[in-house]
Amino acid sequence: MPSLATLHDDYALRGRIDEAAPVTSASSVLIDAPAALVWEVLADLRGWETWSPDFRLRALDAVEPGKEFRWSQAGTPLRSRFAVVDPGRELSWTGTFLAVYRAVDRLVLAEEGGRTRVTTEESLSGPLIRLIYGEPKLRAGHEKRLAALKSHIEGSA
Repeated sequence: MPSLATLHDDYALRGRIDEAAPVTSASSVLIDAPAALVWEVLADLRGWETWSPDFRLRALDAVEPGKEFRWSQAGTPLRSRFAVVDPGRELSWTGTFLAVYRAVDRLVLAEEGGRTRVTTEESLSGPLIRLIYGEPKLRAGHEKRLAALKSHIEGSA
């Protein structure tokens, strides 16, 4: 299992998740809005609580590469560090939860004829991770968040 530093430097900063991790998932949604608008919503982590299911921001300095933030998802506390913050294109981070689990998360935006495809990718590693948080649960969480993002953006347009 790669160290958190390796996951950050050799994976997240290079635009990839750890495909060899025990749990990986990727999902996408097409949103009827330009990438600039979708980016505004995604880069505003303080606003995620208004639309993202079970998301709670606990601490955030700035949305910048290398900056840390703390949050929780469905009550599980997470500690993360931004890797890529590329406006209109990608927001990614690495993180830990329950002290022994490691994740690489990527949100990638791609314009498609005035609309934006948002793809979320994630890799999880750690002891017994498949039993604790397997791929079906990870994918369901991603799809729930993407559906909420789509509804939030298209509903306020």
